[in-house]
Amino acid sequence: MRTLLLTRSDVSRNLQALTLLEDLREAFRTDALARTVAPQRVRAPLHAEGTALAMLPGCLPGIPAYTVKVHAKFPARTPAIQGVVHLNDLVTGELLAVMDSGHLTAVRTGVMGALAADVLAREDASRVAIIGAGAQAVMQLKSLRLVRSLSHVRVHDTDPTRAFAFATRMYQELNLPVRPADSVAEAVEDADIVIAATWSRQPFLHAGMVRPGTHITTLGADEPGKAEVSAELLRQARFICDHRGLSVASGAVGNVGLGEDAIHAELGEVLAGLKPGRTSPDEVTVFGAVGLPFQDLAAAWHVFQAAQGDDTIHGMDFGA
Repeated sequence: MRTLLLTRSDVSRNLQALTLLEDLREAFRTDALARTVAPQRVRAPLHAEGTALAMLPGCLPGIPAYTVKVHAKFPARTPAIQGVVHLNDLVTGELLAVMDSGHLTAVRTGVMGALAADVLAREDASRVAIIGAGAQAVMQLKSLRLVRSLSHVRVHDTDPTRAFAFATRMYQELNLPVRPADSVAEAVEDADIVIAATWSRQPFLHAGMVRPGTHITTLGADEPGKAEVSAELLRQARFICDHRGLSVASGAVGNVGLGEDAIHAELGEVLAGLKPGRTSPDEVTVFGAVGLPFQDLAAAWHVFQAAQGDDTIHGMDFGA
């Protein structure tokens, strides 16, 4: 059998964010209504401080395949994520494709953030604060434009040169006013949507910093010890996660000492109509994501189907 081998460029060419948005919307609903397997994550530290190897197996009712993602994070490198996703036939186990995990993970995370904002942010939300001017910030802002009309953006990074470069690039690519901010407080003071995507190990978003009605997406707290939003702010807000158990074990809630009682719902439950999302215009909402294997599966299946007509993609018969 011929296994497709997809480079980062191949994945990029065959991954359409707008289509993936609807794929993930349906995937979250399906997971909430028919979850058959609890998400599994195997994580191990590597030789250098701040790096970790992760292995994530993914399956989801309705998709005739499963994935195993093996990748590692290297914060000092660009891109920071290095690895591959294996896509296998659900019935036979045959290896359908091997594809770069970096771009796929970045795009599906960006689209997931946009999906959460679409569900939880106010309809009139237009002012955005970005904390952390890395690659994921680019994906978050580009994806957010799929679900909201944005008026201006403020960006803060611990490295001012990165914030300036991000602002310049996003203005050129999106024709959107983007201004660097000297502090987190300055960035978020008038924001309707706050997106945090950092490597921080200490909360920097605290109670009283954001306006009533703000929506916050926190993406950096995806491993033990990482935190962006304080316990006090989480307790005051309506907190929605991607998975309760993982959010407590290694996500935004557990990493600041809170338990499952701080979680109002999972995003899939809100999308499926099982739990409410935003309940008032003045409510502060927070979405905290660890990242789930079925999201990788939905994205990989999307790429695999699109790649069927791409004659430039190479293949290999591993059984030859």
